[in-house]
Amino acid sequence: MTASSHAPSEDTARVEKLLSMLRDNISQHESVIVAFSAGVDSTLVLKVASEVHGDRALGVMGVSPSVAPEEIADGRKLSESLGLPVLFVDTHEMQEERYVANPPDRCFYCKRELYSVCWNVAEQRGFSQILNGTNADDPGDWRPGLEAARKASVHAPLLECGIGKQDVRRLAAALNLPNHDKPALACLASRIPYGTSVSAQRLAAVNTVEAHMRRAGFQQVRARHHGTEVRLEVESTGVERLSALIATSEFEGLLQRAGFSHATVAPDGYLMGRLNKNLEQA
Repeated sequence: MTASSHAPSEDTARVEKLLSMLRDNISQHESVIVAFSAGVDSTLVLKVASEVHGDRALGVMGVSPSVAPEEIADGRKLSESLGLPVLFVDTHEMQEERYVANPPDRCFYCKRELYSVCWNVAEQRGFSQILNGTNADDPGDWRPGLEAARKASVHAPLLECGIGKQDVRRLAAALNLPNHDKPALACLASRIPYGTSVSAQRLAAVNTVEAHMRRAGFQQVRARHHGTEVRLEVESTGVERLSALIATSEFEGLLQRAGFSHATVAPDGYLMGRLNKNLEQA
C-alpha cells in the first residue's frame, strides 16, 4: 500500500479531531451568541455551536451601510437553508466619528459597535458568552478588530483551537456548509483608503461596482475607492477578462452612475490587505 493511499483516512481523522476540539471548546460556555457575517468562519462556529447548544446558540448579524446588501441576503439564505437561528440587528458605526474619519484602527470601532449589539442581545435573552469567527491565521494581518474582541471579552473558538483558514474550509466541507469555498469578504469600508472619510455614498459606490463584477462571474472582487478612480482587483486568472470588461460601454455607464470617472485593474490580481501595505511601509 502506498503512502498516498493513507491520505483520505488521515484527512478524515484530522477533520474529526479538529471538530471534536471545536465542540469541546464551545461546550465550555453555557449558551452562546455568535457574531455572524455569512462568511465560512462564523458559519462554521455557529453550525457547531448549534449542534452543541441547540436553541441556546444564536447568530447575530449586523446590518448597516458597511455591509453589502448581497451579504445580508446570503446570511438570510444560509440561516434558512441550514436551519441556523440568526438575528439581524442594525448597527450604528456610522454614528461614530472615529469610524467615519477612517483611521488605521477604523475596524476597532466597527467591531466594538457590533460586539456591543451582541452583548445587548445576550443580556436581553439570557445568553452567557459571545463568540466570533476569528481563525488562527487572522492575527498575521493588521486587524484592530481583534483588540475590540479582547476588550469586549469575546471568545474565538477557531483561534483558541489553532484552526486556520485551510482547516476551516475542510471542516465546513465535511459539515456540508454551502459556503465552504466562499472567498473572504471584508466590510465595504475596507475599500476606502485610510484617512478618506467613510460615507454611505462611497460605500454604495463600491458595492455597485463589486456587485456588477460578481454578476459577471468573478469570484474574488475588490473595488477600491480612490476619489474619481476605482481600482479593481479580481482573482489572478480573471485579470485579462476584467480588463476587457471595463472597456465596454455598459461598464463605463455603471462607473458614471457610481460616481467614478475611470477604472484601473491591478495587474497582479487580488491581494489581501492591500491597503494595509502602506502601514507597513510607513
